[in-house]
Amino acid sequence: MNTSGTDPRTPAGHLSPHPAGVNLPALRGHNDALVLELLRTAGDGGISRLELAERTGLTPQAVSKITARLRAEGLAAEAGRRASTGGKPRTVLRLVPGAGHAVGVHLDRDRLTAVRTGLTGAPDAVRTLPLDLGGGTGAVVEHVAREVGALLAGAPGRALGVGVAMPGPLDHAAGTTHRVTGFPEWDGFPLRDALARRLGLPVVLDKDTNAAALGLARRGESADSFAYLHLGTGVGAGLVLGGSLYRGARTGAGEFGHQTLQLDGPACGCGGRGCLEALCLAAVARGDLAEAARVLGTGAANLAGLLDIDLVLLGGRTVMASTELFVRGVGEVLGSRAARLGATAPIPVAVAPADAHPVAEGAAQLVLAPLFGHMNVAVSANRK
Repeated sequence: MNTSGTDPRTPAGHLSPHPAGVNLPALRGHNDALVLELLRTAGDGGISRLELAERTGLTPQAVSKITARLRAEGLAAEAGRRASTGGKPRTVLRLVPGAGHAVGVHLDRDRLTAVRTGLTGAPDAVRTLPLDLGGGTGAVVEHVAREVGALLAGAPGRALGVGVAMPGPLDHAAGTTHRVTGFPEWDGFPLRDALARRLGLPVVLDKDTNAAALGLARRGESADSFAYLHLGTGVGAGLVLGGSLYRGARTGAGEFGHQTLQLDGPACGCGGRGCLEALCLAAVARGDLAEAARVLGTGAANLAGLLDIDLVLLGGRTVMASTELFVRGVGEVLGSRAARLGATAPIPVAVAPADAHPVAEGAAQLVLAPLFGHMNVAVSANRK
């Protein structure tokens, strides 16, 4: 199935509900994706062919052909019958979550987390292991390959691909890493293609914060425009604006940790001075989490002023270990900003779901989302 089509009437990568279908043979992949997305959102209760036609704008004949194709491919199945207002009961269809699997990999500076998900994006297996990101690019590729192989071994359905998320900066479209702060050996490494050759599967590469923001948006637990702020071994942001993941033309959006907060401040690993990341991590290192939250909140207030976002979501190991402190500290800074501007209410602050691995699950969505007509991503077609 072609998974790279986007709706010509919506911005590329838009996450808003159900664009209309088009009755043109050339858009088969696009129309299949629309139907799959409706099957996904319908859940176990399913949805009828008539409802699919009404929701997509496709003809009943087109929907019948698409659903027959999806059933033949094992992606859809009957979910019983539903009473009709007239005539015979309607057959309803549902997505088959186990028909395909994706693996999402989060490469942190000192830890690898990998999840396997079915078509719904819900993880059914998780592996977390120590990782030395500075241990050599080849060694990291082999480490990832072993973990992906272990997760896919014996999994039902077909392997759809692997999404990899790691600290930036990087080039999402080219699949290459840049000078990861503190790890210069990654500068210019073609990680996407190296992994695709090693695994014989499609691979997508993106920044950790972008993947997390995508995953949270696909879970439907966030606002139309929000910032996901990640504080772990580094600091970064993922941006969803108007329902779309915003990467920027060079995957440079969201380099939140390297905004200058203090002119001539302490040196940062990026080569600058007074960066938010340097100030925040220094506060964490000396145990002053209240100050770390204040620094993070100052950066969040800058984002709010620039982008007029609706929500700030917090995540990362440091935040999740002290959620109340960080929500309160960031919220106080945003509250002070709102009071100065005479706003009716400050921007709300919340934490990412505690039951999730937001970066790794979001990395899996880098593979899954295009199947459902969302987030046009660059996928390597390399095989063994």
